[in-house]
Amino acid sequence: MMENIKITTEFIKLDSFLKLAAAVSTGGHAKMVITGGEVKVNGAVCLQRGKKLYEGDTVEFEGAVYKVVV
Repeated sequence: MMENIKITTEFIKLDSFLKLAAAVSTGGHAKMVITGGEVKVNGAVCLQRGKKLYEGDTVEFEGAVYKVVV
């Protein structure tokens, strides 16, 4: 099941998005799971915590799928 996560800016960085979606509790945790290869963006593993996400992008982490909406 996909969960829509609303942002109020043009884009959001991946680490901040994971915190906004409550997938992680801290920025440090976000950094660890991203650099550990546990996060996919639009179906591909992403190792960049500063990756910019825009409307329509999807993020997968621990079996959950999140979609960026504005």
